[in-house]
Amino acid sequence: MSLWEFEREQWSHGAEMVCGVDEAGAGPLAGPVYAAAVILPRELELPGLNDSKKLTEKKREALFPLICEQAIAYSIQRVEAAEIDEMDILNARMLAMQRAIDGLEIKPDMALIDGNRDHGSIHAITTPHVTIIGGDGKSASIAAASILAKVARDRYAAGELDVQYPQYRFAKHKGYGTKLHYEMLDTYGPCPQHRMTFLKKWEARKP
Repeated sequence: MSLWEFEREQWSHGAEMVCGVDEAGAGPLAGPVYAAAVILPRELELPGLNDSKKLTEKKREALFPLICEQAIAYSIQRVEAAEIDEMDILNARMLAMQRAIDGLEIKPDMALIDGNRDHGSIHAITTPHVTIIGGDGKSASIAAASILAKVARDRYAAGELDVQYPQYRFAKHKGYGTKLHYEMLDTYGPCPQHRMTFLKKWEARKP
């Protein structure tokens, strides 16, 4: 199956500008959840373009500037850890994706959303859209968005977060719940960038 099938379907229905949308960082214990929206030129050839999870970090980093340079429009947005705690991760994901769409310089006619969810209890995708399960491996636009979101989030965790809170070794685990991360939590406790709603099990086992 071509990575352009879903876009072609929307073009054939009159949607001129189709964006792909995906998020990254729903699972970590710390830091924001990121989302990206991308409008690519029709049938653009980007060798190696695929779901960000199927690519090496080196390949994602190589594709990131190519996508940014060649996209008609792109937007990367985030929802902070404190906001996630206020609403829950599903609502935060929806808010991040809608923020990414709203951040595009060109308003899309249609958004292709990765996954099967388009709303939480308080936030929803309001742009005309279709959801695609496994869309980051089926749609060129979503694949591009998945790379931008993943790279942007990893850079933030390994850069700003690691510099701000070096004791947690964020550059190593990017905020995910690894053995090392839990060891650092046991030693130092949580910092302001930790999602407290994600630490309930850790807090429950503390002596």
